[in-house]
Amino acid sequence: MRRVLERALAREGYRVLGATSAETAYELLASEHADAVLLDVQLPAMSGLALYLAILHRHPALSGRIAIMTGDAEAEQVRAWLQHNPCTVLKKPFDLKEIVAWAREVLERTDRQTGNG
Repeated sequence: MRRVLERALAREGYRVLGATSAETAYELLASEHADAVLLDVQLPAMSGLALYLAILHRHPALSGRIAIMTGDAEAEQVRAWLQHNPCTVLKKPFDLKEIVAWAREVLERTDRQTGNG
């Protein structure tokens, strides 16, 4: 799914950085600037929810620019987490157009805030 998302966003003209694990993503964000972040809740060693918090701790400017994907948005763990950490939730299965629309909205908002758009 990661590769499909990467290709879909790249076709729309976005520069995409992909990571195969939470640890790799966290390290990548230390060396590369990101305007938006899309996380899956289910990751191998660390949940996307834990990664979300770690990213915001290190990069508070990404607040409001991180979305999580999940196939079980109604799971008790996810619902409880969202009560304390409101963010965009993209429910699986989703249409790729939803992902592109989310990215476009976040990046246009970022451009307006920085005066670049």
